[in-house]
Amino acid sequence: MTPPSPWWSPGRHSDRRGLLLARNRIKASIRAWFERQGFVEIEAGCLQVSPGNETHLHAFRTERIGTDLARDTLYLHTSPEFACKKLLAAGEERIFTFAPVFRNRERGAMHAPEFTMLEWYRAGEPYERLWDDCAALLDIAASETGRNVWQWRGTDCHVTADYRSTTLVEAFSRFCDLAIDQSIRADASVDREALAALASARGCRVAPDDDWSDIFSKVLTDRIEPRLGVDRPEILHQYPEHEAALARPHREVQGVAERFELYVCGVELANGFGELTDAAAQRRRFEAQMDERQRRYGERYPIDEEFLAALASMPQASGCALGFDRLVMLATGAQRIDDVIWTPIAR
Repeated sequence: MTPPSPWWSPGRHSDRRGLLLARNRIKASIRAWFERQGFVEIEAGCLQVSPGNETHLHAFRTERIGTDLARDTLYLHTSPEFACKKLLAAGEERIFTFAPVFRNRERGAMHAPEFTMLEWYRAGEPYERLWDDCAALLDIAASETGRNVWQWRGTDCHVTADYRSTTLVEAFSRFCDLAIDQSIRADASVDREALAALASARGCRVAPDDDWSDIFSKVLTDRIEPRLGVDRPEILHQYPEHEAALARPHREVQGVAERFELYVCGVELANGFGELTDAAAQRRRFEAQMDERQRRYGERYPIDEEFLAALASMPQASGCALGFDRLVMLATGAQRIDDVIWTPIAR
């Protein structure tokens, strides 16, 4: 089999150029939309003390060498979230960024080790406000490409139609007849055996060493996600607190958090929160995540103490992270994420 030409070969670049120019148009229009909304664009540094503290996100590690030749470890961030929240603590109220982010062990049609995250925050506003922001961004991308119906792997979505909102409990019930709330206790802790029994009864494979989160993720990925965002965009919300390490508890519904995800054509495009500002609770969640990371992967990432300190003065806020390259892929009809990245890393 002849290997594909490198991205910089004239023929391949010519094939991709129309997609890349569409990327530029979408980016410029989104930037203008945020500025009209009173947002300030910021640039978050990529080198950080901690890359993030989620169990299954894998970072790129590097080393800083001082003029005195002293050495310490730094990481390329997996998200600009910590930096953005520090700016909220500093007094910024509406910010956005197109941030290069880095995630190891990720490669595929919709995954790249380096990609662009569009992230934005609104101080003092409910997280449901971000749902309308997401709809506006879909409208912009559709307008710039002239494509209102997007497709991915046999699924169509009319992206300019009003979005549908669905809770996790509703989605698990509708798509696999599984009452996931029966595995969540009143104190928001989870019952692994209850979920294992429910999932097994629905024909879902459960391994002996799967914990609650593993089972939850398998059912969500295999049975539910492919059916979200069909015909119209869909907001999946009210995630269990157990699956929302950076989100605050829901202000009205017990046991769930203010977390949502945006789906189009079965593809997750955005992940948003009503942000947790309780530093002690955040520390406990980070430590639990890193304990689990140590158990699974034999390593842990440091906790950014400055970030936890900043939470003490951070206002109530809501924030969202959207995979910009995925948005461009779906908007243009591209088949691989590399086709909409100007200089993709060699495979």
